[in-house]
Amino acid sequence: MALPNIFNATVANTLTERLQRLSEKSQPQWGKMNAPQVLAHLNVMFELGLEQKHQRPNAFIRFMLKTFVKKKIINDVPYKQNSMTAPEMVITRQPDFQLEKNRVLNYITTVGQKGEKFFEQREHPSFGSLTAAQWSNLFYKHIDHHLKQFGV
Repeated sequence: MALPNIFNATVANTLTERLQRLSEKSQPQWGKMNAPQVLAHLNVMFELGLEQKHQRPNAFIRFMLKTFVKKKIINDVPYKQNSMTAPEMVITRQPDFQLEKNRVLNYITTVGQKGEKFFEQREHPSFGSLTAAQWSNLFYKHIDHHLKQFGV
């Protein structure tokens, strides 16, 4: 089953509408993160895809991630509830809800503006070169997973 393409404006708008229904008081149906933490967590995903903000793992860790984790992250199979989170994506602080929400919304817009050509064979710091379809899967299914976590 193919996942919706985040580069499609209709798909991006649907995600945006769902994100707009998330509030600071939204309660998770599973997991440990609250709504502001989940938004900050999603922003780390976008930072990894769009910015050189995070340090690349060492060669051994990259090999392990490419060999054992990459396929699960970029395929079209939804994540399971309470899946493991990469250490750099664990948010323990209490971020500002509105700030993080605005950042996610802006990143979704940026992804759409940059488009598929920008992401085709773009390097992921942990997984190496990804196709635009793999980037779309990574972004879409991660956002969708956390919106379902909060019932939106």
